[in-house]
Amino acid sequence: MLHQLPSLAAATALLFAVSSTANAETTLRASHQFPGGQGDVRDEMVQLMAKEVEAAGVDLKIQVYPGQSLFKAQEQWPALVRGRLDMTSLPLDYASGRHPEFSATLMPGLVRSHERAQRLNDSEFMDMIKKVINDAGARVLADAWLAGGFASNVRCVTSPDTVKGQTMRAAGPAFDEMLATAGASIASMPSSEIYTAMQTGVLDGANTSSGSFISYRIYEQVSCLTAPGDNALWFMYEPILISEQSWSRLSEEQQKALTEAGQKAEEYFAGEAASLDQELVDVYKENGVEVVTMTPENYQAWLDIAQKSSYKTFAENVPNGQALIDAALAVE
Repeated sequence: MLHQLPSLAAATALLFAVSSTANAETTLRASHQFPGGQGDVRDEMVQLMAKEVEAAGVDLKIQVYPGQSLFKAQEQWPALVRGRLDMTSLPLDYASGRHPEFSATLMPGLVRSHERAQRLNDSEFMDMIKKVINDAGARVLADAWLAGGFASNVRCVTSPDTVKGQTMRAAGPAFDEMLATAGASIASMPSSEIYTAMQTGVLDGANTSSGSFISYRIYEQVSCLTAPGDNALWFMYEPILISEQSWSRLSEEQQKALTEAGQKAEEYFAGEAASLDQELVDVYKENGVEVVTMTPENYQAWLDIAQKSSYKTFAENVPNGQALIDAALAVE
């Protein structure tokens, strides 16, 4: 019995299916822990990149999963470097357990101002950090340094003695050690858990970025905010990253579009960073929270403690630790 040849319609449908598969759009999954669509600048950076690459017309799309809807905060780095996640907006110090060098990106007093953060982006210090990122299997698409401060429902955090007896969340090993040396108890958690921890009495206070203080509505749980001001002890590097495995699968056109989108996101953030600190002050005052800033004397007292604790430990125990500190301090 002869086999029937496929009909013209069936052959056409098969050809269309093969052609559609060959020209299928590439979708990158981008995960982050921050609230989506609520004005958090880190979410807005990723969303901006998604719009830019779609407009570039290179068959590339970014699907954004905010608010830990795809991966939990602490799961994002390992998922990224193993190729299970394409992109993330990540507080880099969250990965310092695997790469202790990353603690330099949340070292007390190392940045101090948004202007200096911008200069650090083009420094030997950042070249050293990015080499660790690259060697681990990821690359930076957009730089972002967020200022931050302290908040407490016990007392305002100004001089080091004000944290004695308080249980604090500090975000990374360097701040943990500095605060513990000053007499605080430490409870470690991502910023997304601060609100509940303060609500349930696990925490008395916390430090985190201006963005997180606003988007996680921490003003509902505290009586005093120590805003960044002119003496910002707390600055954290929170870049947008892509897995090297995901990057290598993109065409040159797609890589170019993604790189250009990352640059636009970085420029957008640079324009928003300082105003975000003022928004923090305004929002907290509007909600009846006392707002203070550190004096130069407060700042120096904290820095003295940090240099005897966090800086010393980092220099002694982390590969290239002293070299990283020296490279950062060399930036005027």
